[in-house]
Amino acid sequence: MSAANLNDLTAFRAVAEARSFTRAAARLGVSQSALSHTLRAPESSLGVRLLTRTTRNVAPTDAGERLLQTLAPRLDDIEAELAALRELRDKPAGSIRITATEFAIDTLLWPKLAKFLPRYPDIKVELVGEAGLTDIVAQRFDAGVRAGEQVAKDMVAVRIGPDLRMAVVAAPAYFKGRSLPKSPQDLVGHVCVNLRLSTLGGLYAWEFEKAGREVKVRVEGQVAFNGTTQLLNAALSGFGLAYIPEELAQPYLAKGRLKRVLEDWCQPYAGYHLYYPSRRQSSTAFALLVDALRYRG
Repeated sequence: MSAANLNDLTAFRAVAEARSFTRAAARLGVSQSALSHTLRAPESSLGVRLLTRTTRNVAPTDAGERLLQTLAPRLDDIEAELAALRELRDKPAGSIRITATEFAIDTLLWPKLAKFLPRYPDIKVELVGEAGLTDIVAQRFDAGVRAGEQVAKDMVAVRIGPDLRMAVVAAPAYFKGRSLPKSPQDLVGHVCVNLRLSTLGGLYAWEFEKAGREVKVRVEGQVAFNGTTQLLNAALSGFGLAYIPEELAQPYLAKGRLKRVLEDWCQPYAGYHLYYPSRRQSSTAFALLVDALRYRG
């Protein structure tokens, strides 16, 4: 197979998985018109249509879906082998894509990467902030970062941070004329700031535990966000109770800008873990990054 044909198939895979010429072109770093022209070659040589194009979206045909299912793992193997060959150079090199929550990026990943990356100028890292649980294989991430209990059992998980604890907080002005919630069920009568998990499409149910009893509560409020910083800002502005990491709330609690409730219902839980597929071939660059992020207590 010529290099041109391999590029054509790589372009087809990008469009078929993204279901969009716009997103695929951005991922490949080419123009949409160039990408559209490239995809005519494999369809012409095979004599079958691989993609169905409409004004709204793009989807693989039955033939395209069959090719995609066969092609994807083989392209992964080729890319992994090429990456391994590139590691034979004197300096570790490569691009690593990681999905993580906004809070994990700000408090864990970036502080460590800011020290790590200057030592390895040929290693590139892309951090994508997402609140929901992302399928890192389908979305072509090299790794993800989530709380320990959220990591799938078929993934390799490496702890990168200490235990975490959540806090239910609101501005002191919010509580004027309102009774303080004594139990998670009391939140039903309060205005709360919601978190939407974009990958799941729903609002996050607040999780509590006390004396071995676990409780989940779906709350109501006027606003919802998909980032923790926005939850904090809404609480500071008096829009209701927010459920945010204790570390994020602490400076504002100390200054009296936030008041905390249900503290005895917010127990520590497993901290952030970096996770990746067990079948992933670990390059030198990736191994160095994992070691730099590893939590050592």
